Amino acid sequence: DFREPEYGRAAAAQRARIEGAGPVRDARIRAEVANVVQIFEYGVRLSYADLAARSFVSNTVGELGPQPVQDEMSFQLGLEIVTAGRDVDYTFLNGAYQDPANNATGRKTRGIIAATATNAIAAGATALSKARIDSLMKTMYDAGAPFRDPVVWVNSFQKQGFSNIYGYAPEDRNVGGVNIKQVETDFGVLGIVLDRYMPADTVLIADMSVIRPVFMAIPDKGHFFLEPLAKTGAAEKAQLYGEIGLEYGPEIWHGKITGLTTS
Repeated sequence: DFREPEYGRAAAAQRARIEGAGPVRDARIRAEVANVVQIFEYGVRLSYADLAARSFVSNTVGELGPQPVQDEMSFQLGLEIVTAGRDVDYTFLNGAYQDPANNATGRKTRGIIAATATNAIAAGATALSKARIDSLMKTMYDAGAPFRDPVVWVNSFQKQGFSNIYGYAPEDRNVGGVNIKQVETDFGVLGIVLDRYMPADTVLIADMSVIRPVFMAIPDKGHFFLEPLAKTGAAEKAQLYGEIGLEYGPEIWHGKITGLTTS
């Protein structure tokens, strides 16, 4: 792997040495780039009346037939799990880093868009173009990105932009339209992922080989779990809880274009 820029190493050169002389000694200086896990917590509260309503309707209003929701708590928790997945997706892309000094403020994990700083191109309110994509990839390569498993992340508008840029007419005269899912480039194949939580004015190239979620395991509970809460009053309570962060590897492996037009 081409990793010279990561530790401030000098560029490659023909390093001739004198016979019998000692080596030139170098020290690699490391700097920590930290991220944090963020608490994702969701609660459900169902009153006894809520729990009784389904049974009452099923048994009393017979013409309605069996109710589609047979377990109200499971139904509500299922919706919260979907919400949690959306929140994690949004945060991994757009998260703003926050590591508070005390517990009065919540921790926030840094998303990959904010983490990508070296290979960042400002479009200046211009449209996505092949020239801008080529420029970003060249910038990434020159900075040391190895392009192991590069994936382009786009929203709906920029996805259509990729299809317009790289699309071509099919051979079949009775079929029209394109849906570009990968692009062959000078630096490898780019997969394209459509994500509704990508900012409309941003295109991200992320090397997925170094990206993974990080979970803080809670003793005797797990990574992301459901547990009942103490009962107070005439209601059942439960919570979903997990501490999740993003590991994104060397930020020079990723790149982004920001400030693109969206209309």
